[in-house]
Amino acid sequence: MQAPVMFVNTGNGERQTGRQAQMSNITAAKTVADIIRSCLGPKAMLKMLLDPMGGIVLTNDGHAILREIEVAHPAAKSMIELARTQDEEVGDGTTTVIILAGEMLALSLPQLDRHIHPVVIIQAYKRALADALSVIEEVSIPVDIENNDQMRQLIGSSIGTKFTSRWSDLMCDLALKAVRTVSHNVGGAKQEVDIKRYARVEKVPGGEIEDSCVLDGVMLNKDITHPKMRRRIENPRIVLLDCTLEYKKGESQTNIEITKEEDWNRVLQIEEEQVKAMCDAIIAVKPDLVITEKGVSDLAQHFLVKHNITALRRVRKTDNNRIARATGATIVNSVYDLTERDVGTHCGLFEISKIGDEYFTFLTKCKDPKACTILLRGPSKDILNEIDRNLADAMAVARNVIFHPFLSPGGGATEMAVSVRLAQKAKAVEGVAQWPYRAVAEAMEVIPRTLIQNAGSSPIRVLTQLRAKHAEEANKTGAQGGGAWGIDGDAGKVVDMKEFGVWEPQAVKLQSIKTAVESACLLLRVDDIVGAKAAKQAGMGTGGGGEED
Repeated sequence: MQAPVMFVNTGNGERQTGRQAQMSNITAAKTVADIIRSCLGPKAMLKMLLDPMGGIVLTNDGHAILREIEVAHPAAKSMIELARTQDEEVGDGTTTVIILAGEMLALSLPQLDRHIHPVVIIQAYKRALADALSVIEEVSIPVDIENNDQMRQLIGSSIGTKFTSRWSDLMCDLALKAVRTVSHNVGGAKQEVDIKRYARVEKVPGGEIEDSCVLDGVMLNKDITHPKMRRRIENPRIVLLDCTLEYKKGESQTNIEITKEEDWNRVLQIEEEQVKAMCDAIIAVKPDLVITEKGVSDLAQHFLVKHNITALRRVRKTDNNRIARATGATIVNSVYDLTERDVGTHCGLFEISKIGDEYFTFLTKCKDPKACTILLRGPSKDILNEIDRNLADAMAVARNVIFHPFLSPGGGATEMAVSVRLAQKAKAVEGVAQWPYRAVAEAMEVIPRTLIQNAGSSPIRVLTQLRAKHAEEANKTGAQGGGAWGIDGDAGKVVDMKEFGVWEPQAVKLQSIKTAVESACLLLRVDDIVGAKAAKQAGMGTGGGGEED
């Protein structure tokens, strides 16, 4: 899908040097930041993205938008990569990073006009970054991760800007429960919280959004393989396999020549004996439920049904790993290696239910499951996809706080505190480096300013009030800036975040500023954009790609 943007395309042989390259990079970065700017804050606008197949995506999630738009300029691609890095590192703050980086680059233009060398600008930016990080740590407060109300408020501020904000309490509870379920100690005080692998989101259209829940176990989109198998088992003994329950045929070179009818019968008999031996090895550990990642032949189903064993086949590897975590079973590669130790007994209930037109397998009531499934219900696929994106942010926020239990005031308060403090410290910076150092202080104001604009208020008036509040606080408290004054994103007014109750994980704030400054420095260092030579023919693409025409 083509974004409504004009980018300078540096095609083959086209070259931009020195000043021209820097201008081109800064323009591209600003353009990307402008696309995403209206997506910040609770009054954020939505973007409608059209994909080449004619489908549409409606979202205000910065990362989702940037992932979909197509750009030609290398600097714009590098900006989009930023959002991906931020999303993988801390899972939130993708829009903030892009807007900050765009503003830092935009404010480096006047410095370049003053003929300050890019290296001097970069040094000043790095120095300002170190000071900014210490300011963030000063205005942050520790948080008790066991306190549900505090955690709910925190997660609420991350999804308050999103589509799901009306079901904020429900989403916070889902995210919190899911993260607490999958977190476990890996020895000592070290926590492992792998939400990507062990907290799966299943989206089932239909029902109401309020019907969404976190299951204390795993749900699969599977039905049993044989109609006579049990569809509900309490306290099942579960065996997980990573092998087929089918006749092992010979390799491709194997030829059998049959001359007598009895030989044919013997071949079939051997096949049956082999499958029976496999099933006997399974039956020996007396399971109620067998789940395999591969196939189960009709003959194997027959032997299993005889012993009242239910089988599920062709389960995804990732789902099988989750079942193993939730039920305490071990995935076994050969049925002949099965022992009592490998049988999972932590699951309280296995049952198959029909939701809409499809059958789903539920393995629930697990004792201390370390994996879970979040079942999302909603009116349509588009809405479910948007809820899924928002929930991923909420879970990332909860995970960050467990790892790094400090909160920074939200609503642009942290950024404004950094801006005011850096402006004060800039006076002590010697020489021309003072200008770029001050530019970082100005760039930090872009977050509260954007929040005010998106709420429809007058940026100049409200921002002046906010700056005055922070300057007053900084003078009053001396070195310790207690700046918790920020912007109420709904009304566009200045409020005290301590009373207003909008907090964000400190990890997200630190990462946003680090990533934004680092990327601005990286793009400022570029003084030449050269189109690489296209390969003349297939097979020539390996050597000498970077030469100039």
